Amino acid sequence: MSEEQKIKVFNDKQVRMEWNEELQDWQISIVDVIELLTGTENPRRYRSDLKRKMKAEGSQLYEKIH
Repeated sequence: MSEEQKIKVFNDKQVRMEWNEELQDWQISIVDVIELLTGTENPRRYRSDLKRKMKAEGSQLYEKIH
């Protein structure tokens, strides 16, 4: 698969994707999705802050992600 096939563009933002042969599923960069959905300048920081907040609240979603 070429590098062009691994990048999708939504609303002028690139989202990195990679096909996982073993799982037969697409792996998508959550950092790219966060940037796309929130418009934040620092998506890694946004994700880190969100994870910390969810863990502090005892979110079950956090446990499923980890």
